[in-house]
Amino acid sequence: MMCLHDHTSAPALPANLPRRGILAGAAALAGISMASIAAQIGGAPAAHAADRPSGPNYHGSPLTHPALIIEGGTIVDPKTGEAVEDGVLVLDGGKVAAVGSRDATLKAVAAVAGRAQVLNATGRWVLPGLIDVHVHANALADARAILQGGATSVRSGSSSFYQDVALAALPGWAPGVSPRMTPAGLFISPDLGDSLLADPDLAPLATLAGGVKDPADLAYLTRVNLNRGAQVIKTRANPRAGLPEQDPRELVYNQEQLSAVVKAANGAGVLCHAYSAEGIDGAVRAGVRSIEHGVFVSEGTIAEMARRGTYFTPTMDAITSMAASANPILAARGQEYTPILQAAVRAAHQAGVTIVAGTDSFGTDVTPIGKEVRLLAEAGLSPLEALRSATVHAARLLGLGDDGGRLVRGGFADAIVVDADPLADASALETVSVVVAQGAIVRNEL
Repeated sequence: MMCLHDHTSAPALPANLPRRGILAGAAALAGISMASIAAQIGGAPAAHAADRPSGPNYHGSPLTHPALIIEGGTIVDPKTGEAVEDGVLVLDGGKVAAVGSRDATLKAVAAVAGRAQVLNATGRWVLPGLIDVHVHANALADARAILQGGATSVRSGSSSFYQDVALAALPGWAPGVSPRMTPAGLFISPDLGDSLLADPDLAPLATLAGGVKDPADLAYLTRVNLNRGAQVIKTRANPRAGLPEQDPRELVYNQEQLSAVVKAANGAGVLCHAYSAEGIDGAVRAGVRSIEHGVFVSEGTIAEMARRGTYFTPTMDAITSMAASANPILAARGQEYTPILQAAVRAAHQAGVTIVAGTDSFGTDVTPIGKEVRLLAEAGLSPLEALRSATVHAARLLGLGDDGGRLVRGGFADAIVVDADPLADASALETVSVVVAQGAIVRNEL
């Protein structure tokens, strides 16, 4: 095996490499342009930021968030499971100004009277925007599709040219254009393919005849990602189940290799694509933050996940949907894996492992996050616990704080309205009438 770097003296990344050109290239690849953004948000002024760009098209206008009142619906708190009937949610300045009963929100309503848009949610349920912890968004169209399904915050499962890093910058400039994104950058995988062109610092990795496998090279690639703006790191223990020519139980990276990634991540959470019992166990013991897919997780590894606080992202739809594939290999995998994964979810939950909802959506082929929540309930979670997998549990994984995934004063101005009670039936989250992201209405079917 060829190693690019000496294990004890891997070169540091250039400290003075400008990020603007890299982000501009990623934005271009993602289909992001000032014209397209302006068209989507109706020509709203550019947002305020600490580092304002220079140029003739930037006027430095402060970001304005229109006020919004959603009234009459039943407001649900996923953390407590409590619900306020005939409640009022007031959003102003990109934050929750007030939430609760009509009496409790009276002053906040008066403060925005005359300038707030009012939505009547009577007979419906109001919840925080949902969180999808595993998506692959590479373009504005992908971001729009994710938002339409009710996911207002997401964690990237990697992108091909740092498009997720560019998308992560958008909410601060153009509310409602993209979900809040926790970017992962490039997939830490042996074969980078054309992703080697995403940054000049990746060019040396092209000399590796066997791909990126040595621990020092894995650490180098991880540091490149972090230097380019990745906030989490995505790697793998096994190949993909969704490609019939690959064996998802074959080992790609062992515990030593995964440990090198975790160490180089330097505290950034590592999410690990893993299917086989050996691969999952090695990833958990290497210290990854979450296991993605995890079909053949063993009882012993589940106990270790509970001990370490490792999260479990089963990606139910990505696995179960293979059963309907026209490809006989994939159909057989879907039929075999579905009951095994459902049992794994039940066993992990009973052992105290935190289950989080991730769709593994790719591009515009987006599974609405509500479907993933419903599939988790069908696997054995209660409707409330399934809801938590896409709200408070997911928020904790993403580092959004104790108030993440909830509607609380001062919290994110992200909300959805659904037509049925999600505390009684998890499938309620599949019928979304309203989506508000960063204070902007991106879907309204009231």
